[in-house]
Amino acid sequence: MMKTCSAESAVACIQSGQRVYLHEASMAPHSLLEALVARAPELSGVEVVHLHVDGPAPHVAPELAGHLRHNALFVGGNTRAAVAAGRADFTPVFLGEIPSMFRSGTLPLDVAMVQVSLPDAHGYCRLGLSVACALPAVESAKVVIAEINPRVPQTMGNSAIHINEIDYAVEIDRPLPEVQPAAFGPQERAIGEHVARLVPNGATIQVGIGKVPNAVLAALSEHEDLGVHTEMFSDGLLELARRRVITGRHKTRFERRVVTSFATGTRALHEFVHSNPFVEFHPSNVVNDPNEIRKQHQMVAINSALEIDLTGQVCADSMGEQIHSGIGGQMDFVQGALRSPGGRAIIALPSTAGHGEARVSRIVPRLKAGAGVVTTRGHVQWVVTEHGAVNLRGRTLRERAELLIEVADPEFRSELRAAAALRNLGEV
Repeated sequence: MMKTCSAESAVACIQSGQRVYLHEASMAPHSLLEALVARAPELSGVEVVHLHVDGPAPHVAPELAGHLRHNALFVGGNTRAAVAAGRADFTPVFLGEIPSMFRSGTLPLDVAMVQVSLPDAHGYCRLGLSVACALPAVESAKVVIAEINPRVPQTMGNSAIHINEIDYAVEIDRPLPEVQPAAFGPQERAIGEHVARLVPNGATIQVGIGKVPNAVLAALSEHEDLGVHTEMFSDGLLELARRRVITGRHKTRFERRVVTSFATGTRALHEFVHSNPFVEFHPSNVVNDPNEIRKQHQMVAINSALEIDLTGQVCADSMGEQIHSGIGGQMDFVQGALRSPGGRAIIALPSTAGHGEARVSRIVPRLKAGAGVVTTRGHVQWVVTEHGAVNLRGRTLRERAELLIEVADPEFRSELRAAAALRNLGEV
């Protein structure tokens, strides 16, 4: 029989100077995190490492400096201010390479704090809505602390850990966080329609979450026999699966199955993935492995950006020097899709940001000082805005500038042409 204890007793094993992994996305074990924060004054130099987590992030509070310090592998909205202020760190890394960093000792883990389902008849608990880096963390950490929650879906695929792998178990009963689909407007709808024209029937897609991805998925509603191999499964994909737009019939790997590493969405999504053999969860070293992705026939990777310069450099992780999110899986999927037979790598973004006098072009003469390049100009292929779609692959710098100006907002095209001329990339 599984032995359980309180959250306070469980985190008592954590010592100063240790590195603790926190289950990502909707699966963050908040009772354990709260207990660790309560104990923080008696600890020093504890590093809390994780991807983005839904819900509160009390461990990045200013008063915990010197006790707990967050190391972000992907920055979420609840930790962005702490990273910007220097109270938390950011480690740039491809999502597909994080598991190997745990296993190789590049980023060794002392403790993994996760949330799991009730054990089944064979003693296996499931990591629920995310196995992305949680499963590798469990396999690599010296100590595993788990919340056991009956609300956690028993997801299929490589999402199981045996109760014998859990050193401290804490029983809870708490609803999982829900994320409502972002509503999109005419700008995003136009982007979605342009992207949909680039997706052939029978293709396998990767797509994220947000206004633009949701508009893309809505525009795919009349497609046939799409497959899914994506790091994130969302309500937009759920709707296409229910309508049998997504069947996976033509996938060349994981046929007739959706493959993902984490799910973010509503309760309806949580219920859909529960005990559903059509949706398989696998860790990021599988889902985000470019060599795995490239094996899919007609793999279409659909990602976004904060800004793109006239040569095709894609910034997706920062606003100037300030880290906004992270590298994530964009380059994993861009590389894989470019090598897939008939594959396409798409960067889809609104042509502008802001409103009124604060409105600016996202297609820029040069990236902001300190901005990071996530997708290089050597990898970029399709760029889509509400004004159209252009293929930069194999194009000179002059040709790229001309093409990108074509899909920029008309208000900014004259100044972009002037900037291109100053860089010898075109004529005024």
